[in-house]
Parts: sequence; C-alpha cells; structure tokens
Amino acid sequence: MKKRYYIAYGSNLNIRQMRMRCPSARIIGTSEIPDYELLFKGSKTGSYLTIEPKEGSRVPVAAWEVSAEDELALDRYEGFPTFYYKKDMLLPIKGIRSGKIRMRKTFVYIMHEERPFGVPSDFYMQTCLSGYRSFGFDSRYLAEAIRNSRRICHERNEYYTD
Repeated sequence: MKKRYYIAYGSNLNIRQMRMRCPSARIIGTSEIPDYELLFKGSKTGSYLTIEPKEGSRVPVAAWEVSAEDELALDRYEGFPTFYYKKDMLLPIKGIRSGKIRMRKTFVYIMHEERPFGVPSDFYMQTCLSGYRSFGFDSRYLAEAIRNSRRICHERNEYYTD
C-alpha cells in the first residue's frame, strides 16, 4: 500500500492521544500550512480547531505516516465526511530525525465552513497545548485562534457559542 501522510494541527498533535487512536502511526516531521489560519468552530458537542484560508497567515503542523486502519480511525474521530472533510496538500516536511526537507503529498481534515464559531473546552485546549509543547510550536497560535474566532463572529454578527 502507498504511504499516506496526515497533517495534524489540533488535538492530534497530542502524541499520547494519537498513539491510542492510531497505534501504527509514526511522526515523520513538521511543517507549516501557508496562507491558512486556525479557528475554533463546532457544534452542540463543543468547539474544535479547524483551518480556513487567510493570506499571510500560517498554521504549524505535525506530519504522521498513517496506515489504512489509522486513517479509518481518524475518519471516525473527525466525523468524516459530515463534520470534517479531507483536503490534499503538498507541503515541505522537515524530517523529525534527519532535519531534511522533503515535499510530501499530505491530507488534512477541515471542518465544514458553515459551522458556528465557539469557545473550546478547557480539556480540549489542554490536549492541544500538550501537543504544541511536544513539537515546540508557539502556543500563541492557539490564543490567536480564540481571538480571531471571536472577532470574525462579531464582524459577521453571528452567534458565538460559549
């Protein structure tokens, strides 16, 4: 089977959580998604991270090599295709061991854009923060995601769920 590379930007940066969910997945490196921003959106069950296009912004990600079984487990967790859809992206991945940069065809889950903005639970934020620390990412991206979600919601006169 062809190797598949999944890029995580939210709770799936949490290594312990990913090991339980996708036992055969392995971390291959890190990258950034250019011209996208992190936002919090969701449903009645809570608000979660997603990404949306925004010129000049960027989102730090970890890349995982996943098996077909891992991808099916991720599909279930992400509520694919109802809650999140998949998008292919070609990204330069910096190897976790080698430090070499290689272009890889990856896939990412993106929440359907019509979902309402909202505030994440403390548990979800701590799960994401733990992942950010593991990969050495700046936690300001998460703080900005909350601020930007509130700002956009206010600009559109939409209801923001707490």
